[in-house]
Amino acid sequence: MSARPQIWVDADACPAAIKEVLFRAADREQVHVTLVANQWLRTPPSRFVRAIQVPGGFDVADAEIVERVSAGDLVVTQDIPLAALVIEKGALAVHPRGELYTPDTIAQRLSMRNFMDELRGSGVDTGGPAAFHARDKQAFANQLDRWLVKFRSTR
Repeated sequence: MSARPQIWVDADACPAAIKEVLFRAADREQVHVTLVANQWLRTPPSRFVRAIQVPGGFDVADAEIVERVSAGDLVVTQDIPLAALVIEKGALAVHPRGELYTPDTIAQRLSMRNFMDELRGSGVDTGGPAAFHARDKQAFANQLDRWLVKFRSTR
């Protein structure tokens, strides 16, 4: 494990546009970005970007990230329970649409997620997520830039 903060990506559901932002930041800022997925992922030729393929199965990629993440790292995920676990370990978590999960907001997000799961389980159509827009990519890039400012101070 590196003493320097790094970025972990829950890559199975991460939009390609966000991966591209991360790949550019990895080389520009010399920060390690690790994509974790249960499928093979193509990554650019960079000493700062790597992919870890985990076996298929429920939450296997999440467990791998939780095991490897350290305080100060950044985790990119849409998975609210994963975000809660990495926050407990002192890492930061950000949604690909730019929402920063914090200790103050994660309990409410978990409650809402569980409520929506109950609705879906009882047959209520809750709809899917909105389409990913350029404004979402920009919101993510802004959150990434804030984290990178802190990262630069650790070099």
